[in-house]
Amino acid sequence: MAIQSFLFLTLLLVFGSCFNSLAATRCDTASFNRKSFPQDFVFGVASSSYQYEGAAFEDGKGPSIWDEYTHKFPSKISNGSNGDVALDSYHRYKEDVQIIKKMGFDFYRFSISWPRILPKGKMLGGVNQKGINYYNNLINELLANGIQPFVTLFHWDLPQALEEEYGGFLSDKIVNDYQDFAKLCFENFGDRVKHWITLNEPGMFTMQGYVAGMFPPGRCSAWMGRNCSGGNSGTEPYIVSHNQILAHAAAVKLYKKKFQAKQKGKIGITLQSNWFVPLSDSKEDLDAVGRSLDFNLGWFMSPLTSGEYPSSMRSLVGERLPKFSNKQAKLIKGSFDFIGLNYYSANYVAHKPQSNHTHPSYQTDSRVASFFERDGVPIGPKAGSFWLLVYPSGVRDLLLYVKKTYNDPTIYITENGVDETDNPNLPLKEALVDTQRIDYFHQHLSFVQKAIKDGVKVKGYFAWSLMDDFEWVVGYTSRFGLNFIDYKDGLRRYPKLSARWFTKFLKG
Repeated sequence: MAIQSFLFLTLLLVFGSCFNSLAATRCDTASFNRKSFPQDFVFGVASSSYQYEGAAFEDGKGPSIWDEYTHKFPSKISNGSNGDVALDSYHRYKEDVQIIKKMGFDFYRFSISWPRILPKGKMLGGVNQKGINYYNNLINELLANGIQPFVTLFHWDLPQALEEEYGGFLSDKIVNDYQDFAKLCFENFGDRVKHWITLNEPGMFTMQGYVAGMFPPGRCSAWMGRNCSGGNSGTEPYIVSHNQILAHAAAVKLYKKKFQAKQKGKIGITLQSNWFVPLSDSKEDLDAVGRSLDFNLGWFMSPLTSGEYPSSMRSLVGERLPKFSNKQAKLIKGSFDFIGLNYYSANYVAHKPQSNHTHPSYQTDSRVASFFERDGVPIGPKAGSFWLLVYPSGVRDLLLYVKKTYNDPTIYITENGVDETDNPNLPLKEALVDTQRIDYFHQHLSFVQKAIKDGVKVKGYFAWSLMDDFEWVVGYTSRFGLNFIDYKDGLRRYPKLSARWFTKFLKG
């Protein structure tokens, strides 16, 4: 049977309510669709360079810390996989743009590979014109097909040369090199790019790379018992995040001073946070929710809005927490036109008293214990990844919290999605039936709509992700895509049912 015929029958037989009734929320695009949102609200799909592009060592690109890490420590990545080829979007970008266009999305969020355009990480090392050409071609292809670029400057693939020279974001030298990289991007692409994101999830970059030691450069404290390449999780995470904030502010200052008036774009940062629910009604657990938000979201949002770290962090971390000078605080405060929020899941949290035998660490500084379940009941339905439990109302709670706590900023949901675990033995026709993803998007969009009605200035929503991809340390074993990638058949792309649902939703 042709795959198209199978999909049509599946739509009718598996959940024919899309056509026949309004019984199933996953299919109710007749009463809930893009017209349910403000006219200027935009919809997009998201990706990142290392997870999509491939061509890791082609056309003059320099190595990133992910290239180095996946080849040096293959045992830390599922099945020893890497992003050398990834989805081969470097060569297949035109095909991928057509997929976005066919689904009906307004925007495509992608990131620029720093070492692809600056192989040595800095201007003195030379500019790779072939890298510049690739992103120019991608941007032009998007615009020619009615799709706007939404560009992230840094999505974790730091040039390995800078890691080797001075330790990457452990050194404040990174601020000037990042600013030069940003300037190069503004000069070459800013005439067409109207939305810039400086950093993607700086907190996650810090926590996974310098606390857990699971992402490059794989640093964590030796007492944690992991095979880490040195590190001190009591000091390094705070230094790395501090330098990311300074780098962000430097790029924003440059853009606003020299480019914004002429190019007429906007610039912001993307932050990630779960929502947190108290494990009990005790005051201690309720206070733990506030500290959880401070040590995740507030770590960055507080400096961006007040010029200093949250009071809970200053109190609990003490002298290990870097301080902003008056000049730096002035530079950082208000350094955004919008905030990107990545939301996936939620956790229960409870107060955790400090142990006298605990080594200073970001993991214990907040004095919070986190749980996936309460009394044996998960906080929400489980997805493919162990950390992702579906809790749709959390996105509204998070949006309302940001509005109330951080001066009512303009917000874009820059990532939201759910995965299933890859099953290589599952027939293709079954792998394309992703009803949980349809439910996930429908429910989360419903709560985003409620937040808008509550007065939150949410201006757009980006689904993660356009296609199945290289999902960092779990490699290709996790599938987040609206479109299925057949890794056994030349990376062929197939729309899942969620892609078709989104097309109906967007057509209204």
